[in-house]
Amino acid sequence: MSANNHFGATGTTLSVLQLAFIVAPSFILFGYNQAGVGGLLTESDWVKTFPQIDTVNTTGAEKSKNSTIQGVVVAVFVIGALFGSLSCSYTGNALGRRNVIFIAGVFTLIGSILEASSFGLAQFIVGRIILGTGVGQLSSIVPVWQAETSGATNRGRHVVLTGLFICLGYVLESWIDLGFFEFHTGPVTWRPPLAISIVFSLILMGSIYFFPESPRWLVLKNRSDQARSVIAALRGLPEDSVEVQAEVTGIEFSLEETAGTAVKLTDMLKMGEDKLLYRFLLCIMLQFYQQMSGSNLVSVYAPILFQQNLGLSGELSRVLSGGALTWKFLSSFIAFFTIDRFGRRAVFIVSGVGMSCCMIALAITTSFPKDNKSAQIAAGCFIYLYNTFVPIGFLGANFLYCTEVAPIRLRMAMSSISTANHWLWNFVVAMVTPVAINTIGWQYYIVFAVISACIPLSVLFLFPETKGRSLEDIDMMFKDSPSAWATVKYAKTRPVALPQEFAAKSDTKSAHLEEA
Repeated sequence: MSANNHFGATGTTLSVLQLAFIVAPSFILFGYNQAGVGGLLTESDWVKTFPQIDTVNTTGAEKSKNSTIQGVVVAVFVIGALFGSLSCSYTGNALGRRNVIFIAGVFTLIGSILEASSFGLAQFIVGRIILGTGVGQLSSIVPVWQAETSGATNRGRHVVLTGLFICLGYVLESWIDLGFFEFHTGPVTWRPPLAISIVFSLILMGSIYFFPESPRWLVLKNRSDQARSVIAALRGLPEDSVEVQAEVTGIEFSLEETAGTAVKLTDMLKMGEDKLLYRFLLCIMLQFYQQMSGSNLVSVYAPILFQQNLGLSGELSRVLSGGALTWKFLSSFIAFFTIDRFGRRAVFIVSGVGMSCCMIALAITTSFPKDNKSAQIAAGCFIYLYNTFVPIGFLGANFLYCTEVAPIRLRMAMSSISTANHWLWNFVVAMVTPVAINTIGWQYYIVFAVISACIPLSVLFLFPETKGRSLEDIDMMFKDSPSAWATVKYAKTRPVALPQEFAAKSDTKSAHLEEA
């Protein structure tokens, strides 16, 4: 299909359709399936279907063995996601952004069908791995495609919506799980909740080829004419307009500057003029913070926190966790309105300070005996407050920043490897949390409090502001800064370069070549 095949819409309308038909289903699948099994593990029909992971009707050594297998079954989704995101480092550039999104949709569809139709643990595990692989691919490729098709002024707002849709996935899973839980017995308590995500896979697969390919990828593949028509459609401007010509020239200039270099993955481990190692470490650090600040702990294990930590009933715990995730979804709108107004650094710092304070408060309140009602209420409030701060900086902005600081030739590789790092720490939290809650209890929150407290310090000294800059301008900003340590300060004083300036640089370079 042609690179600019779309609904006939242009500009803002095309961007809204892109969000509704591609970004929303992709990240609803992310949130929905990440927590999709946690609430089903105690259902009577589930236990009957999968006796190998029955921790309800077993005791002693058998229960211990079953709980270990249960942890593996839940966590294989994350292992699949890790390899899925890593695969994009090759497929994203080789096949194109849209093709990989379609393939990921096929994976999530097959995985969901296998899960929902399982009558044995082996089939369920295979389905879980395939589903995880698809979600991992989506988590890596969609933010890149979205960043590369968005304009500089609203790129933050567009990409940060990924976090809002992840939250929406959590919310849907939580309330749908509770709704089918009320049937109490039979396959209806767990098969429909798993099958519902099939709808989002079908929307994704049926829609992707109606949207334009990334203009950056098209230029990378020497298809500048198609890139020009795509940019014209995305910006709602004529193909021969100065703005469109300048943006294409800027992308071409950025690629010319790095021609013959920075094409190997090992180059990310070298500093060089482009400061690639520094930029790669920013991506790795950000995704580490996203998981190890406790976000996944509170999202996935909210029912366990309310039930085991606070001693509440199963049904009340589900209601409160559903409410907490709904509140998290509503709080996601804060980032939408602030990311392009106050910048990336501001949202990371506010989010880090808030999360650290809430984790300290949770450590204190959960250290009291379970019969202390005041401490219980306070702990519940701090879980909700924590869910206010997480989406501000770490449910979308982290994916956005990684796509911004990576150069075009290595953007796919940096994004996929840093996203794989996100899934690796996700796996660690998923495996460690049940054990940690039962052994060290309230002290577990201190770990997340300390890590969250490191976020504002890191951002202040290491993370340059990227707000309002084109992806090519950000690339030049890193190249022109005197050193990695001086980049934050340099970014504050360096004026924002317009696409026309890249066009002028390209013309100057061409003139020099002709003279030579």
